[in-house]
Amino acid sequence: MAGQAQNSKNMLERLVGYDTTSRLSNLELIRFIEAYLQDCGVASTLQFNAEGTKANLVATIGPNVPGGVVLSGHTDVVPVDGQDWASDPFTVSEKDGKLYGRGTADMKGFIACALAAVPMFQAANLKRPVHLAFTYDEEVGCLGIQSLLPLLKDTVAAPRLVVVGEPTSMQVANAHKGQHVSKTRIWGREAHSSRPEDGVNAVAIAAELITFVTALATKARMDGPKDEMFDPPYTSFNVGPIKGGSAFNIIPNYCEFDWEFRAVPTADPEAILVEYNDFLDDVINPHLQATSPECRVENTVWAYLPPLKAEPGADAETLALMLAGRNDTTVVAFGTEAGHLQSIDFPTVVCGPGDIAQAHKPDEFIALSQLEACDGFMKRLADALKS
Repeated sequence: MAGQAQNSKNMLERLVGYDTTSRLSNLELIRFIEAYLQDCGVASTLQFNAEGTKANLVATIGPNVPGGVVLSGHTDVVPVDGQDWASDPFTVSEKDGKLYGRGTADMKGFIACALAAVPMFQAANLKRPVHLAFTYDEEVGCLGIQSLLPLLKDTVAAPRLVVVGEPTSMQVANAHKGQHVSKTRIWGREAHSSRPEDGVNAVAIAAELITFVTALATKARMDGPKDEMFDPPYTSFNVGPIKGGSAFNIIPNYCEFDWEFRAVPTADPEAILVEYNDFLDDVINPHLQATSPECRVENTVWAYLPPLKAEPGADAETLALMLAGRNDTTVVAFGTEAGHLQSIDFPTVVCGPGDIAQAHKPDEFIALSQLEACDGFMKRLADALKS
């Protein structure tokens, strides 16, 4: 194995060894990266969450002048609970040209290649910078990047390109849908099931609201804006976890459920939320309040992911295609932090090693050939920024 590829593999082994499942701290990994960068002569800035248990990291290699490239990735991974792994998910194992372990594809492979390239970036005497931006809690609502945006805007000279290294098999993706995730809570009134007139059934109200969400989904599929780049080409909806009630013979006094929609970039997500909330305010809540003052429904958007909007022919896209050795762009069905970065006027694409089909499941892996392709991306990046 060539030297740079071996360096990337070794770095990936170190990163996977840190269990950074979103419910846990990422500080041990972040401190490792901070120390590694310091040994390379690169200073880092850490930004901690309110509890001090997690941190984002930002670092700059070369002069902090306009026209650089940001390499962005999240450090957290999804859980392995209940998954049947053939090997320890937090120890990289190699078989048939593939590296197995949690986060190998999503997305420590990209971070490993970026970090392994730091000595090369340092030796290149860059005229324009490489910025590193690593975040926490992407998998549970993109919490870290939302905190990091003001710091990036204030401290990073306007970049020519941001590369979010989610797994795209090193294709350049210039668009993805947005996402809004809500939690609806229903407070009813408990009573014996033999006396339904004495209670307000929170689960039954939830069922009515889920029916309304289903109608919104049908409306979006039939009449909403379409974008044929995506599959499906319309705004899609899903109702997720639901819980409520304690026994079959007790009218439940509480129920909650999560629901989401993934809007095509041309859709108006606020209009969808307004329609749902108007139904709560104009129909459901007046009925509940008339029945019993303590009964009500509330909806809270607890995760928001802006869409990544394509900018065909833009300078950033042209540069990304050159770095990736590609001629054409693609789109991705999954959400990323790219929309947040684009929202502060940072030109952004998604491009990273590995296949999203391997993410979030047992025996996640990345092909060694994908790490090598990403190493080539980093080499071309160094060449582009030193001239």
